[in-house]
Amino acid sequence: MTLTPITELLDYALARDGGVGAFNVILLEHAEALVAGAELAQAPVVLQISQNCVRYHRALEPIALATLAVARAARVPVCVHLDHAEDADLVDEAVELGITSVMFDASKLDYDDNVATTRAVVEHCHARGVAVEAELGEVGGKDGVHAPGARTIPAEAAAFAAATGVDSLAVAVGTSHAMRTRDAVVDHALIADLRAAVPVPLVLHGSSGVPDAELTKAVANGITKVNIATHLNGVFTAEIRRRLDEDTALTDPRRYVAAGRDAVAHETARLLGVLRAASG
Repeated sequence: MTLTPITELLDYALARDGGVGAFNVILLEHAEALVAGAELAQAPVVLQISQNCVRYHRALEPIALATLAVARAARVPVCVHLDHAEDADLVDEAVELGITSVMFDASKLDYDDNVATTRAVVEHCHARGVAVEAELGEVGGKDGVHAPGARTIPAEAAAFAAATGVDSLAVAVGTSHAMRTRDAVVDHALIADLRAAVPVPLVLHGSSGVPDAELTKAVANGITKVNIATHLNGVFTAEIRRRLDEDTALTDPRRYVAAGRDAVAHETARLLGVLRAASG
């Protein structure tokens, strides 16, 4: 397989009432693990590089090119996506590097500025064959903005999608970023209302806090792209910690990081099965 446009993955999922898993890359091993898991599940996958990840590496290019290389070698459809970019210059750089999907986050701006800024990014990206995901107001924000009490209003979301021309929209339906427990209360009726009102695929952020059955139900009710990061980071770290505790003499990182990579691969495959279950 080669790199696949996210619009193809979303359209395929929509046609089958299924969901697309979108998981975050921090280290090269994450990209390797996510593709290995997708190959185990024989399912497409989205590899996401966040603006926070770029800050960690102090540059986009090294991690982006490595992730793109892993994606191109995959035996399943893979999309590489820039996640939660608040900087339009970072979006431009991602496009130049060959990333074909970006999530532009102007949700901290007021409505009119959000629409104008997002529309400009959409026009720039669409002219280069790149899809854009966006947020509205308190939809999918971080640092306390994306809180369990935040909710997306269907009519506003529909108007925003029409005004900006985005390809997908993150919605607030009861989840929260960086949850370490899987007990989020998802508003499934709102998801169904949003699906009926909004003409583009819906994205669920903060999905690490959502139990398996609720993920399946959210997809069945209208969520198409499901973002999971914190949960897989927990799996990665727990397995590395277990391996180091098991052999305190270990010093070669290949011996313990590989264990984390394998654990993430298997959990990725399992999660993709959960998302697929909605389609029967």
